[in-house]
Amino acid sequence: MTQPVSPAQQGGPDRGSSPAPAPAAGKENGPARAFRPRVDVRNLSLLGVLIVLIAVGGITEPDAFLDTGNLQLVLTQASVIGVVTVGMTFVITSGGIDLSVGAMVALASVWATTVATQEYGFAGIAFTAVIVGLCVGLVNGLLVAYGRMVPFIATLAMLASARGLALQITDGRTQMVTVQSVLDLGLPGSYVLGVPPLVMMFAAVTVIGWLLLNRTTFGRRTVAVGGNAEAARLAGIDVRRQRLLLYLLSGLCCGIAAFMLIVLAGSGQNTNGNLYELDAIAAAIIGGTLLSGGRGTIVGSVLGVLVFTTITNIFALNNLQSDVQQIAKGAIIVAAVLVQRRTAAHGET
Repeated sequence: MTQPVSPAQQGGPDRGSSPAPAPAAGKENGPARAFRPRVDVRNLSLLGVLIVLIAVGGITEPDAFLDTGNLQLVLTQASVIGVVTVGMTFVITSGGIDLSVGAMVALASVWATTVATQEYGFAGIAFTAVIVGLCVGLVNGLLVAYGRMVPFIATLAMLASARGLALQITDGRTQMVTVQSVLDLGLPGSYVLGVPPLVMMFAAVTVIGWLLLNRTTFGRRTVAVGGNAEAARLAGIDVRRQRLLLYLLSGLCCGIAAFMLIVLAGSGQNTNGNLYELDAIAAAIIGGTLLSGGRGTIVGSVLGVLVFTTITNIFALNNLQSDVQQIAKGAIIVAAVLVQRRTAAHGET
């Protein structure tokens, strides 16, 4: 007599829990194959936009834009905000937001360039910048994860507080760096095969971020928390601890970016990192990271940073007003969000 067939064996709603490995693998590989091309197409589209921008720059200002020094400058400028964007990508993927990243960069940069800190040389400046970023990230994480504050409110409060503290430390003055070994990192003599050290630091952070998000349990938990925090909790993930770690990661990235900015500018100012939060969020969004959480892409975020930095450079070389740059960035952000919503709508149907 034929035995009754269970819903899992029939491919019903519970087919994901079926013990038969072959059908389960087939079911999982189908959506996975469907997902990967969309990610690749999105990144390829951004790469296409970047190539078009490079062509525009080469046509409008061929001598200035294609100059090796200018290209190195573009990559160096992209590196600072790029490191911040890597941290922001993790936070947004988890369904959070961090509006304090620019203020964190400012606070870390001025704290690391005080006279007392510079007495400890290169290591003292680098260590202080990273520690300040981690401490501010820890406060953000505690407020959001354990204080149950809305990320927007918690990080907005930190934005104001960190900016105020940075202003208090500097008293509105620029703090010049006197440690020559720090300044040397920004000079052409420190370039390796024509690549500035700051760009190599950005590349290292990008690779580590990609591996962390795509090849570790930490990354899978981040995506799970952003997709459905309650389901992640029921699956055994410590959601509060995960969110705390993510804001710590964002603070770490801001500390690293602060040190890079110190090298680039040769000083610490309370105005450092101005509007970095908007640039980082925008770069992550146009790169394909969902603002609602549940999906993030490091490669897309990096391409988004390069697109914005290239636009800024082209506009500057063509003597266009800064307000035109902001309008262009705003239009790109709106277009990216509309594309995301349309993609999400197609995915649900």
